Amino acid sequence: MLNLGFVSAILAENSFEEVIDFAAANQFECVEIMCWPKGKAERRYAGITHIDVDNLDKGKIAYIQEYVGNRGISISGLGYYPNPLDADQEKSDYYFAHIKKVIQAASKMGLGVVNTFIGADHTKSISENLKTFAKKWPAIIKFAEDHNIKIAIENCPMYFTADEWPSGKNLAHTPAIWDEMFSIIPSDNFGLNYDPSHLVWQQMDEIQPIYDYKDKLFHIHLKDAKVYRNKLNHVGTMAHPLEYHSPKLPGLGDVNWRDFFSALTSVGYRGPVCIEVEDKAYEKTEEDKFKAILTSRNYLRQFLG
Repeated sequence: MLNLGFVSAILAENSFEEVIDFAAANQFECVEIMCWPKGKAERRYAGITHIDVDNLDKGKIAYIQEYVGNRGISISGLGYYPNPLDADQEKSDYYFAHIKKVIQAASKMGLGVVNTFIGADHTKSISENLKTFAKKWPAIIKFAEDHNIKIAIENCPMYFTADEWPSGKNLAHTPAIWDEMFSIIPSDNFGLNYDPSHLVWQQMDEIQPIYDYKDKLFHIHLKDAKVYRNKLNHVGTMAHPLEYHSPKLPGLGDVNWRDFFSALTSVGYRGPVCIEVEDKAYEKTEEDKFKAILTSRNYLRQFLG
């Protein structure tokens, strides 16, 4: 019913082969593979390239398909999470161009999903960013439709620290905004890579969207968030979000995982559920990162059988 996997971003120092071998050796069914362009990372968990779509010929595609197939692993989707609505037009154009490359790569490999961000100009209001979205994103979704690829938008606000104040760098962070987006682009190929943790720290119900957007759930991220009530009571919701919360492994935060999986199965979701590790407590060593994935797996097994 649900295919347990993980997001490859946490294993930035490991090769594609090492990532897949680890998945196969530890009872995972799939992996979301990062496809950033080669180069310097702009932030944590960015700039990670486990498949280089800029250098993907038929031979390389055949090698990837054979490698994962021989190990019983599937690729749940290709991931690339830039800021396509960046105020810098040159950056915006570059990000959109690479998203197209990732879409083409997914199509050539016979995959179905590309995961990304909508992006935002963090200095502008939601309504202003929606206007920019309406100008720039329809062509990308049409491009995805033409290649039989679904675009799954992660709902992270990309607002954590002062440099992302006040609007964050990813527009798609609330159901109200999703409604606007899906109204502007009413495409069956445009949906969500749903991560419940981001609603938790925004003081929202993380379960109800599963019921409300069941037909838009293309991919699922399994990440938790811990809201420190003493800190929140001190700084308030107007503070920068990392002042009162931290991303955590599943089971170590405030997501109601029992109700989460109850909702997923109730709405008939069938597909990948991928652990996304962004817990700083598990990042000191390479061994910690592997333990983080396995600790998450062990906790989530109670819901997956």
